Amino acid sequence: MKGIMTALLTPFNEDGTLNEKGLREVVRYNIDVMQVNGLYVGGSTGESFLMDEDSRKDLLRIVKEETGNAAALIGQIGSLNIEEAERLGQEAKRLGYDALSAITPYYYKFSFSEIEAYYKRLTEATEHPMIIYSNPAFTGTQFTVEEYGKLLALPNVIGVKYTDTDLSKLAKLKALHQDKVFFSGADDMVLQFAASGADGAIGSTYNIIGKEANALFEAVQQSDIPKARDLQKQMNQVIEQLEAVGVYQAIKHVFKQYGVEAGYMKFPFKELTDDERKQAEKIVDDIPSRT
Repeated sequence: MKGIMTALLTPFNEDGTLNEKGLREVVRYNIDVMQVNGLYVGGSTGESFLMDEDSRKDLLRIVKEETGNAAALIGQIGSLNIEEAERLGQEAKRLGYDALSAITPYYYKFSFSEIEAYYKRLTEATEHPMIIYSNPAFTGTQFTVEEYGKLLALPNVIGVKYTDTDLSKLAKLKALHQDKVFFSGADDMVLQFAASGADGAIGSTYNIIGKEANALFEAVQQSDIPKARDLQKQMNQVIEQLEAVGVYQAIKHVFKQYGVEAGYMKFPFKELTDDERKQAEKIVDDIPSRT
């Protein structure tokens, strides 16, 4: 399980319910047009932490139905409610997801031993490949190399979604755990992560610039750094514009320019203003290729 994987966004209806038609269109666009290696379902980009358990299960089911075996699937099932996380993990496993992932328990300042116990219980309950989702900026939890080692030693843990910018730590982890997979979570640093030994990247912007990310990752594997640098520059021009408007909202609006029913945001996320929509529409001109 390597390469470029889209952190899939979730289309909602105006009342906050899942937009199934839109979700299937988003899945198809990622597989057929962006040609990514896989989909990371139910993460931050998918607004899953605003969804109830039944909706999260529906999300997992619909994506699997639409994807079939056309791409690898990772189901993000993390929750502060461990029983809910266990049920989501068991459902993703039943549906045939290739792996599970779980965000580090957040809000409360959990000790490392508490976090380790969380993952131990979750992996034992699901008995399915698990990718630790480490996002210090969102969770406030930063692991040392030694702590990562303890998590990676848990049964069924196969790797980490490393949403951090400490490339030195990543290089050390890769050297120490060559049998594990490490995914970059920083879309604007795919080049640096790939050069530091990352096995792939998982990101929200790959919904619309997955082709470029794929080409960049391949260029690094072929030691064509000038090409990779140029692709990263092109990607970052798009990423900067997305960030100026609101990444998730802007991606959904770009999708709409392509005829993909990307739906609404989940409350309390706001929708774009008229001026922001105009800014988002300009982003389409800076995306090198979409077909």
